[in-house]
Amino acid sequence: MTTKILVVDDEPDLEDLVTQKFRRHIKDGAIAFAFARDGVEALAFLESNRDTDMVISDLNMPRMDGLTLLAKLQAGDDKFSTVIVSAYGDMANIRTAMNRGAYDFLTKPIDFSDFETTIRKTIAHVGALREARERQAAAERAQASLARYFSPNLARSLAGDDGALTAGSRREIATLFTDIAGFTPLVETLDPATLSNLLGDYLSGMTEVVFAHEGTVAKIIGDAMHVLFGAPVEQADAARRAIACALALDERAESFRREWNARGVPLGVTRIGVHAGPAIVGNFGGGRLFDYTAYGDTINAAARLEAVNKELGTRICVSAAAAERAGDFCGRPVGDLVLRGRSEPLRAFEPLPPGQEESAVAYASAFAKLEARDPAAIGAFAALVGAHPADALAQYHLKRLLNGGVGTRIEMA
Repeated sequence: MTTKILVVDDEPDLEDLVTQKFRRHIKDGAIAFAFARDGVEALAFLESNRDTDMVISDLNMPRMDGLTLLAKLQAGDDKFSTVIVSAYGDMANIRTAMNRGAYDFLTKPIDFSDFETTIRKTIAHVGALREARERQAAAERAQASLARYFSPNLARSLAGDDGALTAGSRREIATLFTDIAGFTPLVETLDPATLSNLLGDYLSGMTEVVFAHEGTVAKIIGDAMHVLFGAPVEQADAARRAIACALALDERAESFRREWNARGVPLGVTRIGVHAGPAIVGNFGGGRLFDYTAYGDTINAAARLEAVNKELGTRICVSAAAAERAGDFCGRPVGDLVLRGRSEPLRAFEPLPPGQEESAVAYASAFAKLEARDPAAIGAFAALVGAHPADALAQYHLKRLLNGGVGTRIEMA
């Protein structure tokens, strides 16, 4: 790589001397010199030649002296490595120049052996700076890429750890899936600009909520999101975070839905499924693609729990495994669901926001009767629906009982 050096000096013979002394370096392409007569010319040259590696400047020049030039160079974004040339006895100006950011200095009359040594030393310094800048730029690019999936704090941490996202590993995680009800047919009715605004604002708000809970956005497919907790960085409270995030996502999605409904767009509810357990997690994108994701029964079950909300009339469905790991879970039991593709039932719950514990007491009494196969369960759920007509889960159980269903084991379609 050619090192580009700007020499700033008003002595007319200096250009010929430098060109003669460094002719071999110039011929080999190791160094390319440019010349300016004063600071004004130098600034004009550097404005259009920002790839200059090094500036060698005399102190005493017309129009703009070397100290003024140095100050302007250090005030700019590029901060060119600068070597100052001054008279041997002018130590006050040399000291001032060094304090203002000069990398080194030379004295007149110029000793070209010293001149060459100083150039070599400065070139090495410039090379080290260039490498540092390239590493910083690469880290910033990596962080910008990671910021699409991880919270800002986690992205900064992972950008400096080359091995954090490579090999797959089995670990305990919590995970959630989201999906907007009826979104596919809605898309067919919207013009492209409206769809772009709606989906962009929706996903932006939802990912902000995920990142606020230190979650990882593993995938976004259309309007649907897959979120991980406990990966790539272990989180002892992953299940608690996932459930808290689900409740916050529900609050955000409901506010967004009402806003767009008021604008005449029939946006559906967002359904969310949460589960916790073991999974294989890592970057499975191959050499060219980044695809940090998770595989295993835990992931499949979470996706199935999101889907059963449609039949149950709920918006969030949380597995018992996630609820137990969360520790301070508050919610209503849904039943023992036999999810599609599974033979064993999975106990599920509808989580409740903090402060709604009392509202679950009557439901818990009715569900206890359902669990005991008590015929009085019909009356208990009928009373619930009468008192709370908008309680979709109570309506579901009442309808099921009226159609001959018993117990809490429910085969999901």
